[in-house]
Amino acid sequence: MTDLADPRATSAGVSLQCGSRTDVGRKRHENEDSLLASQPVFIVADGMGGLEAGQRASSAVIAEFRACVDRIDVVAGDVVAAVERAHTRVRAVSDSTGRGAGSTLTGLVLIDHEDFPQWLIVNVGDSRVYRLHGGEFQQLTVDHSLAQELIDEGSLLKADVANFARKNVITRAMGADNSKADYWLRPVVTGERLLVCSDGLSGELSDEAIKAGLTLGGSTQQTADALLAGALEHGGRDNVSVIVIDVIAGGVSSWHGVAIGEDQSDTRTEDTRPVQRVARNAAR
Repeated sequence: MTDLADPRATSAGVSLQCGSRTDVGRKRHENEDSLLASQPVFIVADGMGGLEAGQRASSAVIAEFRACVDRIDVVAGDVVAAVERAHTRVRAVSDSTGRGAGSTLTGLVLIDHEDFPQWLIVNVGDSRVYRLHGGEFQQLTVDHSLAQELIDEGSLLKADVANFARKNVITRAMGADNSKADYWLRPVVTGERLLVCSDGLSGELSDEAIKAGLTLGGSTQQTADALLAGALEHGGRDNVSVIVIDVIAGGVSSWHGVAIGEDQSDTRTEDTRPVQRVARNAAR
């Protein structure tokens, strides 16, 4: 592993393996999900709007990040700018339809920050990023959803979300007003496995099942295939998108003077802000 004190550590020295899949599922007629899994960008966009509008919205999000692909000099400002451009493009898609349109945006971008490779995690909506390292499994993003708000208030148990009638109501979406992205910075750690997924996966599989899939799935592509198959076997009621990333080399072994694994404190760069509720289209 690269030690934090090594001034030569950059994202160019990070070696990754990645596998990805997206599928229409067993109930939908169109796949409104889009994904981009090409170093240094690993993002999922889950479109809303029905018919072709959702696909157009999610594709518009992905398009704004393609300029970052194959670059080794991406910085946080590039990601923020891409998010803002994507907001504008999704608003244009929405304005061109009679029913409106929107999209989630969730994922990781490998950037250089403070002279070291770091993950910049971005989230708008209820797609998710998970991390598995040393047997510890974490959800790194916080859902922008009515269900999460009620969980935070203590009026809904996480175990009851599956049966919550309004579980598909999200509180932020790309293209919607007052829907700023949340960002987190985390160190890139050799040996960690990361998952980016739409709610077509997390809505079908429990956290325990997702952890088991990441632990036992084999290669990144085999794991992505197995997780998607599991979602389909449990009903496949929504489109499903999965990206699995392994950090093979080039990550740090310590962070702020603490060995990785000893300190799991939250390092997000922005707190969750007041939000505007956005109901998913009934076609979802």
